[in-house]
Amino acid sequence: MPDQEIIRALRTTSGDSQGLPSDLLQKASRRLGVAALLYAGCYFFAYTISFTAGVMAGDPLHSEIPLVFGLPITHFVAATSISISLGMFFIAWREKISPQLLCDLGLFYEVIGAIGIDFSLTFTPIPPEFLPSGISWVCVWLILFVLIVPASPGKALMATLVTASVSPFLLLVGMARGSADPSTAALIQLFLPNYLCAGMAFVGSRIVYEMGTGVSEVRRMGSYQLVELLGRGGMGEVWQARHRMLVRPAAIKLIRPETLGGDGSHKAKTIFRRFEREAQATAALRSTHTITLYDFGITDDGVFYYVMELLKGLDLETLVERFGPIPPNRTIFLLQQVCHSLGDAHQQGFLHRDIKPANIYVSRLGPDFDFVKVLDFGLVKSHQEYEAGATQLTGQGVTTGTPGYMAPEVALGQEKIDARVDLYALGCVGYWLLTGQLVFQAKSPMEMVVHHVQTPAGPPSQHSEFLIPPSLDEIILSCLEKDREKRPPNAETLSSQLGSCQSEEFWSQDLAEKWWRTHRPDLVNPDYS
Repeated sequence: MPDQEIIRALRTTSGDSQGLPSDLLQKASRRLGVAALLYAGCYFFAYTISFTAGVMAGDPLHSEIPLVFGLPITHFVAATSISISLGMFFIAWREKISPQLLCDLGLFYEVIGAIGIDFSLTFTPIPPEFLPSGISWVCVWLILFVLIVPASPGKALMATLVTASVSPFLLLVGMARGSADPSTAALIQLFLPNYLCAGMAFVGSRIVYEMGTGVSEVRRMGSYQLVELLGRGGMGEVWQARHRMLVRPAAIKLIRPETLGGDGSHKAKTIFRRFEREAQATAALRSTHTITLYDFGITDDGVFYYVMELLKGLDLETLVERFGPIPPNRTIFLLQQVCHSLGDAHQQGFLHRDIKPANIYVSRLGPDFDFVKVLDFGLVKSHQEYEAGATQLTGQGVTTGTPGYMAPEVALGQEKIDARVDLYALGCVGYWLLTGQLVFQAKSPMEMVVHHVQTPAGPPSQHSEFLIPPSLDEIILSCLEKDREKRPPNAETLSSQLGSCQSEEFWSQDLAEKWWRTHRPDLVNPDYS
């Protein structure tokens, strides 16, 4: 059983080196960009309206504004504040720097924003009898910024004190120029709210930061920290993670027990024992085209999880949906790699039973492009039914698989199944790659299942934009035979048949690299690992 500390929590992402989760920092950086854009827009409209109204009313304040190059200095302050705000917005939304660095820059921006708000204090005439009422907009800026940018206590204290001190500093400049001579009571009423709000902002910042670091602690899972949610499916969630000591990227899949038929404590324990045995067996698979399993376990609330290698690329479902059907030579290249994975599993007595484009990943791996990895071997089933104690993770009476790729004998609930159920599904995958559509069109899952049981499949060449060799048509149709005895006997035979299939051009690594450089240049970077 996994250590309890390892399985304590699995629900979200990990943090940065300072304790704040990276996803919270990412969201904070986006909020900072929005706040900067709003600041720029509000500043522009408020300044334009205020200055225009003051000039038209003959306000003496506007007549005393210092000039620079013949223009009021406030014009330059406004232009600078708006430009810096727009710059902060573009930096935040282009995501060219790390969220942590951007949040640090945001603290400097907090101070600059306060300068833009109260710069007029340097030339505002304040007589001794003047007594202000209300609070400065700097107070509002201080409180709002806590909700925008989380920061460590030290950084937050420094930023809030400096921001609160901007107004007194600017007024001191004004007093040195002789434009202001406020009374002590006026000074207290002007600036005490700033420091009170700074104190409240600091306390709020501590609360936000501690909540973030608390989330980071919860998100640690033994040697792994979860980083980012990659996707959700019918059986659970997949997260990106990293090993804290080795800095090794990984993917963690969480599996809800109810999807495995576990609705009671006894059943859950039974399922976990099966899960444990089969996870160990899955980890023993040695095909380079099978996803590598690092670890597995179960949380306190009964959620199963796998820790697997992290892949960078596309699953075949997304590949076809985004870029359209793929040519026969590339289809053969990909299918042969899947055969390599299935052949290894079948030889060790395991069926996949859910071969489909979404469970086949193609990526760059080291120097190799179009490298296939078969996913979700965590829910395999032993086909050695005669073996005493043969493990079955799937509960009795539960039909697994995806209707569009389900072999007839699986759809009919037959207990005696073998490796040819995976070859049938692989034929459906080949059909999808070549045509961009399922073997059968149906309005419901049940109708789809009926088609797989009764309706003969047509050749993919009838629905493909490519010139498909007749031999490839025959291979796909042989995989789609209703009678499993007429299908290829095993994955090795199917791979050999695909290899001898005549295609217009062999799909080489040069062609694969060219495709990735054109369509996914982000994965062709020399620093990619």
